[in-house]
Amino acid sequence: MLCPGSRSGPLALAAAGLTKAGLLTLTTAIDERSAGFHALGLSTASGIATAVITTSGTAVANLLPAAVEADRSCQPLLLISADRPMRLKNKGANQTVNQEAFLTPVCRWCASGPLDGAIGEFDHELQALAHNAWLHLHQQPGPVHLNCPFEEPLLPDLKDQQLFWAQWQGADPLIGTPNPEYWRPTEEAPTLDPDQPGVIIAGPWRGLSTNLKSYQHALIAWQKRSGWPVLADPLSAIPGSLGGVIRHWDLLLPNGLSNLPPSAQVLRLGPMPASRRLEAWISSQEGPQLLITENEPRTLDPLGVAQQWGGGFACWWQQHSLQLKAVAEISSVGPPRAESALQAWSAADVGVPPHLRDLLPLQGAVTEPALMLAMAQLLPDAMPLMLAASSPVRDWQAFAAADTGRRRCYSFRGASGIDGTLSLASGLAAELGPTVLITGDLALLHDSNGWLLATAANLPLFVVMIDNGGGGIFEQLPIETSPEQAFEQLFAMPQRVDHLALAAAHAVPVRQLACLEDLPASLEWGWGCSGPALLRVCTNRRNDAKLRLDLREAVQQNISFP
Repeated sequence: MLCPGSRSGPLALAAAGLTKAGLLTLTTAIDERSAGFHALGLSTASGIATAVITTSGTAVANLLPAAVEADRSCQPLLLISADRPMRLKNKGANQTVNQEAFLTPVCRWCASGPLDGAIGEFDHELQALAHNAWLHLHQQPGPVHLNCPFEEPLLPDLKDQQLFWAQWQGADPLIGTPNPEYWRPTEEAPTLDPDQPGVIIAGPWRGLSTNLKSYQHALIAWQKRSGWPVLADPLSAIPGSLGGVIRHWDLLLPNGLSNLPPSAQVLRLGPMPASRRLEAWISSQEGPQLLITENEPRTLDPLGVAQQWGGGFACWWQQHSLQLKAVAEISSVGPPRAESALQAWSAADVGVPPHLRDLLPLQGAVTEPALMLAMAQLLPDAMPLMLAASSPVRDWQAFAAADTGRRRCYSFRGASGIDGTLSLASGLAAELGPTVLITGDLALLHDSNGWLLATAANLPLFVVMIDNGGGGIFEQLPIETSPEQAFEQLFAMPQRVDHLALAAAHAVPVRQLACLEDLPASLEWGWGCSGPALLRVCTNRRNDAKLRLDLREAVQQNISFP
């Protein structure tokens, strides 16, 4: 990703040269914040770092939101900024700020080129800088910032450029594919007993996409061996072939998951799903809890009840399976299965979908729960889906649970912001192909510059925008205000922007959904467009907040719990 600037001219020319040599794919963007999130989408989808190049000054500050999300979601993001040489720092020189410190709190590693701005053609120091940055990006994934001072003259003439690339032609690339070696904790992997009752909590996947297959294979193997039920977040990236999945756990809690022995084990994979009901249920369990993260040494247990091990689940299963195999070879009797909880929970789980379909038929005015239920049924299998933070990701978890495992879902669950929603989705579409984004009206408006990236490359991104007249998530919180209009001003913050006109101004095809009966045809229209498209869906946030509560109560009252 390249953003415009003067001081970054040398970096821009270098990127152009590498692109011409077939070693780089170059995308340009005028908005640094949007570029950062677009790059994060590319990195998240590919598992390989994407670089963002900016000029000096406030351009670097605009990278902070994407760097924060990359840090918390553990995805590799390389941020390269141009700067003035040290002789101009702290002397009032134009566009000279302490940008080398802007991103330090959230970056895995920060480094600088030569402070005097003198850069040689094949400087070994710079080669080492690039190599070290690549290692930091992928061995313990997250953002890395390289600040590069440049002395004038900044731009060589065309003859000097041609001479440089002629000399460079035979040089070996500085970096290649990511180093497969991971950081591993020094302590031995903790153990669990698959022959005793337990449950698997699969939180949002925060590993590199290149390592997802090994994680999925390990998860299938452990579930088969233990027979434990699986409660999976929609962002957990579990495989469709995984057994024991209790899809509607969010609606079944707490009554439908009440027969697990207090001493049962809890295996938690990754961060906590966004569910206070689940948090309360996990806190009530008295048995041992093990939290396994993917190469993440920082604590991910807000409840403070689990032992954490950061070596990755695939590595944990590899070590654990060898121990189990040795035990099985000694024993003449096969290990007992601990499946009673799975059988009981599955019996309750299968009763939820028909009940939801009766309560949320595909007809009439659109409600957000009904929209999620219908989208899960109508979206093509395996089509990637991004869910904006706030209501969409939570509603998908509750009302589209039958979809779990059919497709890869993405969201901002690292820092849970709405910055860059459209730009990140466009990055996913650039890497993965046809992609659907479900977002609220404020989240889309917050990143309307993302349309520039989507339309410039004609990306296959279908945006379904829920327009509920402001921040619908706040309608679900116990907020009391007086007078009545204070809530609108302080929390909901409805805007008067015409989203259809705004998208059309970016040459994006638009459509308005009239009722649920029109949804199948509207979805066919959306993913039939050759590039980005927008479907506007109007709902009533106040009515939907009550509906969510009524649906949970109805499920609890009408589903038979063994």
